Amino acid sequence: MLIEIFSDIVCPWCYIGKRSLDAVLATPAGEGVEVIWRPYQLYPTMPVEGIDRLTFLRARFGDGARAAHIPENIAAEAQAVGLHFDFAAIKTTPNTFQAHRLMDIALASGHQQALAEVLFRYYFCEGKNIGDLEVLLSAAVDVGLERAGVLELLESDLGSEEVRQQLTRAADIGVTGVPCYLLAEKFAIPGAQSSDTLSQLIDRVKNRLATA
Repeated sequence: MLIEIFSDIVCPWCYIGKRSLDAVLATPAGEGVEVIWRPYQLYPTMPVEGIDRLTFLRARFGDGARAAHIPENIAAEAQAVGLHFDFAAIKTTPNTFQAHRLMDIALASGHQQALAEVLFRYYFCEGKNIGDLEVLLSAAVDVGLERAGVLELLESDLGSEEVRQQLTRAADIGVTGVPCYLLAEKFAIPGAQSSDTLSQLIDRVKNRLATA
C-alpha cells in the first residue's frame, strides 16, 4: 500500500509525524507499505534566499516574538518521539523549493526516506539553512548520493516542473496543511498522528482494500 506524505521541511509537526510513522513501519502494520514524500510549501512566496528568522517571526507574530521559543505542545510532542528541537539555532527561514527538488532526486535512487530525516534534523536540531545549496549537497552526501551528480541537477532546472506539478496536485486534492497522509491514493489523514492512530488507520485501509 502506498502512503504519500505531503509535507514541508520547515514544519515541526511533519518531523514529529515522520518519527511516529517510522515507529509504525517497524511493526507488522508497516508490512507492504511504500512511503513517498510529496512537496508542500507553507511559504510559497518566500524569497529564494530566505528571510532572517527573527524578522520573519516578528512580521507574523509581532515584535514580542522570540526566535528561541518552542511552543509547549510542540516541545512535548517532539520529546515523546525522541526529538529535541533547537529553535535558537535556526537563523534563516528558507525557501524550501530546492529541498523538495532534492527529495525528488532522492526518491529515484531509493534514498528519500533517509534524506527526509537528515533535512529535518539539519533544520530543527542543528539550525542549518536548508535553502542553501551547500547544505543540500551535504545532506545528499550524508545519505549516499553522489555530490557532483546532485550538484549538476540542482544547478539545472531538471525536475523543477515535476515538483511544481506535485505542489499543484496537493492543492487540487484539498491539502491545506501538513503533514497530510494520503493512503492508497484515496484516504487522506490530516495532521501529525500518534503511532497508535496511524497503525489503526493503516490496518483499516488495508482491510478495506482487501475486501473491495
